[in-house]
Amino acid sequence: MAKQLCGLVLMVLIAVVETAQGQVSTSAVPFLLIAPNSRASGMGEAGAGLADDASALYWNPAGLAFQQGQEISISHANWLPQFNLPDLFIDYLVYRRDMPELDGTLAASVTYLNLGTFTRTENDPTPLEEFKAYEFAITVGYATKLSESLGLGINGRFIHSRLAPFGTAEEQGRGIASGFSFDFGLLYRPRTLEIPLTGLDIGDHFSVGLNLSNLGPALTYIDKAQADPLPTSFRLGFAYKIIKSDYNNLTAILDVSKLMVRKRADGTSDPFYKAIVTSWTDKSLREELREFVTGTGLEYWYGQGWRVGLRSGFFYEDPQYGNRKFLTFGAGIRYDIYGFDFSYISTFEEQHPLGDTLRFTLLISWGGAS
Repeated sequence: MAKQLCGLVLMVLIAVVETAQGQVSTSAVPFLLIAPNSRASGMGEAGAGLADDASALYWNPAGLAFQQGQEISISHANWLPQFNLPDLFIDYLVYRRDMPELDGTLAASVTYLNLGTFTRTENDPTPLEEFKAYEFAITVGYATKLSESLGLGINGRFIHSRLAPFGTAEEQGRGIASGFSFDFGLLYRPRTLEIPLTGLDIGDHFSVGLNLSNLGPALTYIDKAQADPLPTSFRLGFAYKIIKSDYNNLTAILDVSKLMVRKRADGTSDPFYKAIVTSWTDKSLREELREFVTGTGLEYWYGQGWRVGLRSGFFYEDPQYGNRKFLTFGAGIRYDIYGFDFSYISTFEEQHPLGDTLRFTLLISWGGAS
């Protein structure tokens, strides 16, 4: 396990994690914005408009309303592999089940980010104690159909962040905080949708989704005056099935997202219910557009019974608002109720913290189809 001097070194590590996540240096618990599953990660880290598996709980909970049966999956990634820290990793476990008696689908997940083991020191190298740093979130969601084509999803989430069991410098508090948040999602997946003047019906091929995530009060480590906002986010996603047949299926997806956090010059921030509005109006239109993050990708499946999938994507963030730019690749297999996915990030710059990130997902899905 990684053993390092605490205090400044720990704060540097946390800052690096935030920097690797782009804009989230303005918020607490940035791990809530890390793409959790391999499938969506292989398609440019997008999925709000597709949302057709259990991980819809993260990308757009409304997608759960269109799913039947049960599914459980677990994902793992060694996080920021360029740092070569084997105990810096993130795991994601999710389960969903449709409940006809509740006229909808229930789902739950656990996200766990392990930051490593550290050694605390004071004014000299003498070790005082060892401690583990980690963060986790437990999410429970429900989704139902408002109509044949429109789904609604709502999540509730408990968040716990344990960066250090003590404060830094003269601080009397501890680097430990807990909080809660909720998500709200909509997904429109029409059976028929005719494009005017063309006679073309793209129903059952097109879907669009909206997700507002991590709505909740700021997280307090030391005192309320130093509370940090949650990474409240807006995400709009589109999906289109270019090819849909028994053996060949090709889908294109596109997500645009924005962090809805407003930091003032004095270091304080607007509460989430106010930032939903002010985060869109505190800059010029040009600057507001530059804050949007874009993820796009393709997924191709071949076969029946045994199915093989290939994925690729592109992720872009403006240089002034995080500057993350990378290609994603992935693949998957399905047989009967079992599945396996993996994804890979290829960055444009050498030694980027996210470069060569691999994610792996194992899943079991039974009793229905999405």
